[in-house]
Amino acid sequence: MIEKTIERGLFASRWLMAPFYIGLVAGLVVLLVKFAQELIHFAEGVLHATESQVILGILSLIDLSLTANLILLVIFSGYENFVSRMDLADQSERPEWMGKIDFSGLKLKLIASIVAISAIQLLKAFMDLGAASDRDLWWMAVIHVVFVVSGVFLALADWLSDHGHMIEAKTHLLHGQSAADSGGAADTHAPEKSAASHA
Repeated sequence: MIEKTIERGLFASRWLMAPFYIGLVAGLVVLLVKFAQELIHFAEGVLHATESQVILGILSLIDLSLTANLILLVIFSGYENFVSRMDLADQSERPEWMGKIDFSGLKLKLIASIVAISAIQLLKAFMDLGAASDRDLWWMAVIHVVFVVSGVFLALADWLSDHGHMIEAKTHLLHGQSAADSGGAADTHAPEKSAASHA
């Protein structure tokens, strides 16, 4: 009885994660406000802006959009992986990737989003070379490369883990088949030995 109570309490503790995802929704609202400010500021000066300024403004909007996508991905995938599956009345509105991304897939998508955001920041810096020093550009490039290498290592580690599990499963399957074959062979030889002893 004590064991069941403890296990139920531990299992119910997953709901403590729900406020974290609600807080991320609040962060998404704040990001929306910032996106609206950037869009209004971009629209006000678009007629007098140069081509580089227009590209920089669009990259800023894309940067905020990718960050919002990252937050939404963490909210949906994290909630379904660690708290509870969402029971939606209209399943047709459910995104295809929901329920299909496990913790390993979530890590890869997170690092991919971070790499994309870092690439946009680096591109913005190269588009406006006068606003950043050579030292700042060098460090931004180094940090971007670190993110890329980290993503490659994470993907490689997941691939090695999946490959190892696949080999282990095949080994167990082959051992099971060999044991079944040996058992079947023993059963076929048993009547022959019995007949020979009677003879």
